[in-house]
Amino acid sequence: MSNLPAIANKPGAVEAAAAGSDFVTMTVADQLFGIPVLTVQDVLGPQRITRVPLAPPEVAGALNLRGRIVTAIDVRRRLGLPKREGAAAGMNVVVDFKGELYALMVDNVGEVLSLSADSYERNPATLDPRWRDVSAGIYRLKGKLLVVLEVARLLDLKVKRGAEAA
Repeated sequence: MSNLPAIANKPGAVEAAAAGSDFVTMTVADQLFGIPVLTVQDVLGPQRITRVPLAPPEVAGALNLRGRIVTAIDVRRRLGLPKREGAAAGMNVVVDFKGELYALMVDNVGEVLSLSADSYERNPATLDPRWRDVSAGIYRLKGKLLVVLEVARLLDLKVKRGAEAA
């Protein structure tokens, strides 16, 4: 398991953990994102998701993973991106957070990248505020920007609501 959620409250710790690490890459609305590889439990293809009444809009529902109930989070909705167009079903990246499983619904899962601390940067001021609230920093790759998602903050649905209220 990753140290990222456990150290999130220590100043500079998230940046230090994100710098020079291995990341599972995923695409959402043609944007490249990454999460620390040690936070990933499983990668799943399209799943049957059961809607949960009265759940926040970011919660797409629940799915069954080998007998365990997994909360499915619509990453597009969480990041304020438009709904997916067409019939593409997408994929799910399963993470464990505080003993609970969550499926992050993304468009596509890419490769695992090992990135050096030299190419790590803090969030730029121009990054969308909703993304900045859930990002641990960025990497500038050849022709692309990899936004490192901080799983603990991505799953804290109050972060988005607090940012919207401001």
